[in-house]
Amino acid sequence: MERIRRQLTLFINEPNGSIEKIRAKFNPRQYHLIPAHVTLCREDEIEPIEKTIQRIKSISLEKAIRIEFGKAERFADGKGVYISSIGSNNEFKALRKLVLGQTELKKEQVPHITLMHPRNATCTNDIFESIGNYDLPTELSFGKISLIEQINSGKWNMLEEFGIVKHNVA
Repeated sequence: MERIRRQLTLFINEPNGSIEKIRAKFNPRQYHLIPAHVTLCREDEIEPIEKTIQRIKSISLEKAIRIEFGKAERFADGKGVYISSIGSNNEFKALRKLVLGQTELKKEQVPHITLMHPRNATCTNDIFESIGNYDLPTELSFGKISLIEQINSGKWNMLEEFGIVKHNVA
């Protein structure tokens, strides 16, 4: 039986590319499955998908949302590495509320960027030290939401992309 997963994602557009360099070098399997991203909503939150898409299409923000990030950290007994967000994440939370049609979020989602996924990579002390030498971003902006899909354990594919920032026509 085919297993299909869908989620809403904020793909990273990073000027110096350090995140993707780290992923390509230390976690090539994950790098080939999906580009660097912040997960906005997981598959169990977005059904029925048609209603979620309607809500996304009605979003018109004044500016892209910003997320601040801290330093790289290990997780999953040290096997994985991510950059977690810092601060209140109010813009991210507000976007999730709009997308999910909720006034209060039923589930907390902490924005983060996975550099090494523990399912298909293992961080060592030497690798973690090496990652510390990269110039990682401390803030990123997002103006698009992507609906992506994975069939079985294959590569994630983009189904649709939605601009969420109002465009002023002068």
